[in-house]
Amino acid sequence: MTENLTEIEKRVINNLQGGFPVCARPFLQAASDLDMTEDALMQTIEGLLERNIISRFGPLFDIEKTGGAFCLCAISTAENDWQQTADILNSLAEVAHNYLRSHHYNLWFVLATETEQLMQQTISKIETLTGYSVLALPKEKEFFIGLHLEV
Repeated sequence: MTENLTEIEKRVINNLQGGFPVCARPFLQAASDLDMTEDALMQTIEGLLERNIISRFGPLFDIEKTGGAFCLCAISTAENDWQQTADILNSLAEVAHNYLRSHHYNLWFVLATETEQLMQQTISKIETLTGYSVLALPKEKEFFIGLHLEV
């Protein structure tokens, strides 16, 4: 993969995964730190996203530090029912995102709620709305895996 990256792309990946400026013009500040223009930085990020080199660009929040609850969940849906089930999940504000997998548990999603009690209530609500049991996999330990490329 790295052989398909330019030196600039590698620098952007290395420098932006550890933090992003919080200011009125964050892309301008980040670009300045990288010795490039704001437009060039945004084009580089867009190119990395379009080529699926990176899957997303945005903040990661540690919801537990704000008093909230967060859980990876999965449902084993019938093959002909996954889209309807995904639509139900997508209608709920507590569902951050979901994705289909080739596995017995084929529909995975992330729940984020204000409290652990609300988490349990939301899981029960999903089970009622979908007719499927939810496998809840709460986080036991935080891991951060950084990707640092040789430039």
